[in-house]
Amino acid sequence: MSSPTPSISPPRPRLALVLGSGGVRSIAALGIADVLAREGLRPDLVVGCSSGAIFGATISMGLDSTDSLALATRLWSADLTQKKRWKSYAQLVAPRLMGFDANFSLRDACLIAHRIEQAFGERCLENLPTPLRVVTTDSMTGEGVVLRSGLVRDALRASIALPFIFPSVEIGGRRLSDGVVSNPLPVSVAQDAEAVIALGFRGSMPRRIDRPSRLMAQVSTAMINNLQQSQMRAAIASGQRVLNFELDIDRRIGLWQTSAMPRIFEAGRTAAQRRLGDIHALLDAADRRAA
Repeated sequence: MSSPTPSISPPRPRLALVLGSGGVRSIAALGIADVLAREGLRPDLVVGCSSGAIFGATISMGLDSTDSLALATRLWSADLTQKKRWKSYAQLVAPRLMGFDANFSLRDACLIAHRIEQAFGERCLENLPTPLRVVTTDSMTGEGVVLRSGLVRDALRASIALPFIFPSVEIGGRRLSDGVVSNPLPVSVAQDAEAVIALGFRGSMPRRIDRPSRLMAQVSTAMINNLQQSQMRAAIASGQRVLNFELDIDRRIGLWQTSAMPRIFEAGRTAAQRRLGDIHALLDAADRRAA
């Protein structure tokens, strides 16, 4: 009787690219990936949250910089937020009468769902040229949920489903929403990688508080900024080899300001060029540790 074949663990990713939330600013990741490719360095794993998941998916597809930028422009545009749900305003005024519930949203997600489906079709996370892990949040518990398999389109819709703006997405019997709520810069999700390049952005605080929405923005932005900072500190304290990119990009750029995409892309390229020495040193240290 033959003995069972022992299971073989997959190799650890040598280099992971971790992309946090940041709206249109996250497109700087494409500039970083372009420089890495020119150096013969390609990530073995991409981890994305919110807009970082959208742009990370274009990197995982293995597209060149021109095609990635073109696809990203189609996927992230201001018109995606223009389709209002008029019923939502009635739900705010008369919540019980109009059926206010946990899936409330101010915007209709049909257009963004259509764009994502056009771009990724039936592709699955685990079958992309570079594996992609997408960070989402369980809408009912607040727990972070990492999607490693399944349809790319569903995972991306969930990861950008910002509460109040877009409705949550049901996957595997759970209602999932924007990953920014639980893990805005998910370096911990790449814990198995030998080395990590991380790109995240601190949100800008309102300049003045003169309406309820700005007070809410102030509180939520402070919480997300603090969570991101504590997660980075925890990753470094745990021994992860992380090179954190902090780009000099105007924080006042709007989340959906697509006109800024070309210069943000170039800012990513410039930052990566300047830190090529740090990138190679990071990988050399990881290789010595793995040897």
